[in-house]
Amino acid sequence: MSIEPLSWGRGSTPHDVGLRAHASEAPEQQWSAPARSANLEAIHTALTSENSLGAVITGSRGVGKSSLARAAVADLGPDVWSLQLRNGPAGSTTPYGCLSFLLARLPQAYMGSPTAILRGITSLIRSDAAGRPCIITLDTAGSIDDMSAGVLLNVLLTGTAKIIAVAPGISDLPADFHWLLTDHRLTEVRLSNLNELQTRQVLLSLLGHRVSASLVNTYHRMVGGNPLLLKALVTEQQLSGNLVLSDSVWTLRDKVVLDGAASLDDIVRSRWSRETPETREVIEMLSCARRVELSRLTSIYSADVVADMEDDGLLGIDDSDHRWVSLREKYIGDVVRTWLSIARRRELRSVLLGGQEPDPVGMTVEELMAFAAWTHECEAELSPAFALAAAEAAVQLFDPKFALTYADMLKRTDPQWVPAQRQKAAAYLQLDMPVQALSALDEITRPEIDALDDAEEYAHLVAAKARVMMRLPNQAGKVPALLAEARERLASAGRGASWPEPGAAARNRVALTEFEYRAFAGDYAALIPALESAADPASNPDAEYRMNAAIILMTALALTGREMDALSLMRQLGGQISDASHVVGLRERYNREAYLVLLMAGQWRRCIDLLGTHNAEEPSRLPFGSAAAELAAGIAYVYSGRGAAALDPLMSAAAQLELQPVQTALRFAYSATALAHAQIGNVVQARKYLAKLQRVSGTSGFATDSLIDFCALVSGRWLNDPDAVSKLKQSARRNMDAGRYTIAGVELLAATVNGSDADFRLLEEIADHRQGPLAEVSRLIALGSRTRDAKVLLAGGELAATLELDAVEARCMALAVDFARQDGDSMSARTAQARLDILAATVTNLPIVPSSGSPLLTSRERQIARLAGRGASNRDIALEMGVSVRTVEGHLYQVFTKLGVTSRGDLTGLV
Repeated sequence: MSIEPLSWGRGSTPHDVGLRAHASEAPEQQWSAPARSANLEAIHTALTSENSLGAVITGSRGVGKSSLARAAVADLGPDVWSLQLRNGPAGSTTPYGCLSFLLARLPQAYMGSPTAILRGITSLIRSDAAGRPCIITLDTAGSIDDMSAGVLLNVLLTGTAKIIAVAPGISDLPADFHWLLTDHRLTEVRLSNLNELQTRQVLLSLLGHRVSASLVNTYHRMVGGNPLLLKALVTEQQLSGNLVLSDSVWTLRDKVVLDGAASLDDIVRSRWSRETPETREVIEMLSCARRVELSRLTSIYSADVVADMEDDGLLGIDDSDHRWVSLREKYIGDVVRTWLSIARRRELRSVLLGGQEPDPVGMTVEELMAFAAWTHECEAELSPAFALAAAEAAVQLFDPKFALTYADMLKRTDPQWVPAQRQKAAAYLQLDMPVQALSALDEITRPEIDALDDAEEYAHLVAAKARVMMRLPNQAGKVPALLAEARERLASAGRGASWPEPGAAARNRVALTEFEYRAFAGDYAALIPALESAADPASNPDAEYRMNAAIILMTALALTGREMDALSLMRQLGGQISDASHVVGLRERYNREAYLVLLMAGQWRRCIDLLGTHNAEEPSRLPFGSAAAELAAGIAYVYSGRGAAALDPLMSAAAQLELQPVQTALRFAYSATALAHAQIGNVVQARKYLAKLQRVSGTSGFATDSLIDFCALVSGRWLNDPDAVSKLKQSARRNMDAGRYTIAGVELLAATVNGSDADFRLLEEIADHRQGPLAEVSRLIALGSRTRDAKVLLAGGELAATLELDAVEARCMALAVDFARQDGDSMSARTAQARLDILAATVTNLPIVPSSGSPLLTSRERQIARLAGRGASNRDIALEMGVSVRTVEGHLYQVFTKLGVTSRGDLTGLV
């Protein structure tokens, strides 16, 4: 009687199940394996080492132990005999429980004693394996009975089979296995929850397409890296339609809501049923409140209960002064919250608050949002002051839909209604809806504006309206008149007032709005003296006004050729931001403009660093994971000429922004993605995204619009569009005339890949008005191209290499190859050709191909040249690469010809 390859998974009996299966029979169960390559390697080593008896996989529930065991067996190939054993609930009390299906096949003669049964089962396994290696997979190892454990120990020690045992921990293993671990005959492979990178790998395996960073980040936080929960969440989100494939990228349509998520609900209910009533009530409380101060939680519930929940991994307590307590696994709270009635939510809210609503003034934006969300879910009313504070917090946290919800709670008769309309307008702007934003502000009537006796509120209202009008071409010209009216009103109302009096603060707010307007229009050069005066600490004690003016000044310097001055000011402001933490939105504004300053200075690597993961030790960094941050990362890569590296974040950003537009970021995403495709030579995709760009309208302000146009025109240049080159040159001249030398220099550098002497003289002239290494690169390219000097171009390429501007360096080296060969300078030609060869790894589509037609080395030629340069003989190289000596000689001939060298010694340092 043979062992049937039955599955112990779905549809299996609950007790005493065993099976044998080939690795190829369970590919769908190995979806989490890509994230466990190191663990797979450890198990493979344990199963193939001569002195090892196998491996033990341990870890908490849902981390993928069984899936990894199946993947490990599959990795061994089809010539391995696999036997899978698993116990049901009664397995630990039933003799030979997990081996009962083998026991049933033994002849009666073997049933007389335990020793006979041991020998019979061992012989049966050998017979079934038929000389093939045998691997036993033992799931839930801790529940097997002593008789089964004894048989398995004999099977291992006699060399009949090796084992992969799966258990929560070493302590759950049978006692007979402990000494095998101590003696290093078994290897423990401990699985923990996935990190964020592993979560991404699992999602790629599950979904089969690109996945957005925000999707990875959201799902990872929700399930804490648990693979089983991750798979359940993906399934539920696909069924609900919230997880969608947008232009070949999986992303989220909206926030994750787990109401009705059946599979996750079942998982949580299973865990819920094992908890005590006190524990359940704490879970309910934290599900609604999201987080509670430890002192408050222990005053309501027993400190022992809270401590036990922390020990069991249910709760997490942060290190802040407040000692905030929250559920460690967010999905539990999301699911439990859907079970609670409105009455129960209100009851829990009343217990926590003790009948007293907290003061919004002393709360952080996160606390405001959590409390407002709970109140909203309870269908209770927020006070007008709290609703306004929640709307402001939502705008700060870039959650415009919630901001609109809270702003709409205020009635026109509430004193906070006018500032609420400001928050509503800000939320609409975040949603790229400037017409609706203006409509929200226009609801405020002239009598209501005239009746405002708070000068600062009036100034903030004017600033909000100006910000909206700038975004509407038919309204932007009216901004100066709006500001003039505001200055006149404030001058007459607060004559003689000095800061910090409201009248003086209001005047500063209006002055700052005028700076913002002029910067929006690109009037940077003329604006710098006024900004320098406003940013002077000696003359301006108003920190908010002074710091915001300094941030605008930082950008103005960066765009007008004073890149090094801008970087110096950026470093200075970076050390002062913490002292002005009370200024709403200041850090975000600084980070946004610092990114632009770094980009304009050619320091794209530091742009990527600025987008690093946010944590308490590095408060200046932007939180990575949003569409805007992915877009910024992609732009930095494409700016450096690394189109291939830019595509993942750019396509992810575009997919998210198509579903949820954010201001005018979608236009930027399309233009940058088109450029990335053009850089790698994908003409069809580049034209596709340029066409998408033409269908989207919007105004972003001069700096952003300039970068969008730059990406689009450079894409056209890569696609050999002569109009694109002409437009780049025209734009460069306009920017030069307006004193925006940095932008002019970058545009002309891109436009002069095949430039004239006049173009290069103009590029040199612009470079003389600029600061820093990028300006010097431009000057060297212009000079070297005009004078056909290979050494000057080599110097420019070396400087570009320090900035890791690969496409610019490749341009220098390609020209240097030609000019050096024309001059008979073989050393310079070899150096430039070698650099081009190295750059081929990142610059797949050269901006200029050497006219001499000299091709780059192939990967095989490069490998042979490296070995030859290290002194290896042709025979040694042939043995190393598994080819004939004649093949090596042929490749070396090609290498010598392409690089212009005559001996192996010349290869050292070139390849």
